[in-house]
Amino acid sequence: MRDSKCFRVRSVTSSDESVVTGGDWCVMYDLHRLRLLRELKHRGTLAAVASALSYSPSTISSQLSQLEAEVGVPLLEPMGRRVRLTPAAEMLVGHIEVILDRLEQAEADIARAKTVLEGDLRIATFQTAAKTLVLPAVDLLQREHPQLRVFVHQENERTPLRALVAHEFDLVIAEEYPGEPPSALSGLHTQLLLEDPLLLATPPDGEPPQLAALAHLPWVMEPEGNAARRWASAVCRQAGFEPHVRYQSTDLTFHVRLIEAGQAVGFLPKLAWGVHAPTVTLTELTPPNARRVLIATRTGSHHHPAVVAARVALDRISRSARDLTRS
Repeated sequence: MRDSKCFRVRSVTSSDESVVTGGDWCVMYDLHRLRLLRELKHRGTLAAVASALSYSPSTISSQLSQLEAEVGVPLLEPMGRRVRLTPAAEMLVGHIEVILDRLEQAEADIARAKTVLEGDLRIATFQTAAKTLVLPAVDLLQREHPQLRVFVHQENERTPLRALVAHEFDLVIAEEYPGEPPSALSGLHTQLLLEDPLLLATPPDGEPPQLAALAHLPWVMEPEGNAARRWASAVCRQAGFEPHVRYQSTDLTFHVRLIEAGQAVGFLPKLAWGVHAPTVTLTELTPPNARRVLIATRTGSHHHPAVVAARVALDRISRSARDLTRS
């Protein structure tokens, strides 16, 4: 596919009555190469672009060199063993984002004209939302729209939001912990699904403890650099101690098993239990803390029928989950 614009310059008369004459000026930009430049902006390296799109790095480099020739100005400059976008390339990517956004809007308009909802829908989510929100929503979608193929990918942290911008996913279930700034990525639309209480978790059959009384015990937390870890460490420090983190994992099932066995204490979101009764002692923090569970979509595809159907299904499921997190 090619995006082309041609301009014919006959004559231009300036204020001093001098005339500049010219012939034809034709600029041809290849849309595929424009997409590759945008991918490089979001993924950071030629190798990452090549891996994501199943090309070789040399092929990506060759395509971008051809785009430079089409544009007529340098688009990449060396930075050690890597390359980075020039100011002209950054400006061009801004225009590419607008073009792709309008193309997605056009695709959504065409999809709304169809009588049957079909095609692929790619969802990224995190562990507790996958079990409690996404899988029930997928079941609902498959019953109501059997020709819609839904793919679910479980991820952690904010990587899926960048992948959403890069068109790897169509919809992302994201989480925001207290004290964490909202994502600064442009081109995204977010809506709140629910607020999920964050609770102190200690071994079963024990009395609800004060947080400061647990300073001497081993803790299980998510790995360093994780938003949940930053929040948990900050809560402990506010209580006057640095937690002794003996166990680290992004798998909350592992957290639960350790706490059940009396090997550690930790923090768990209420949503982790779904419809099941907790198997550990859960204590509300003072003041109460909660993470925000969000739906994120691209602005261009936010009204695509498949995305709308997924948002509706998730909202229906989350109403029950909101009741669970309040109880």
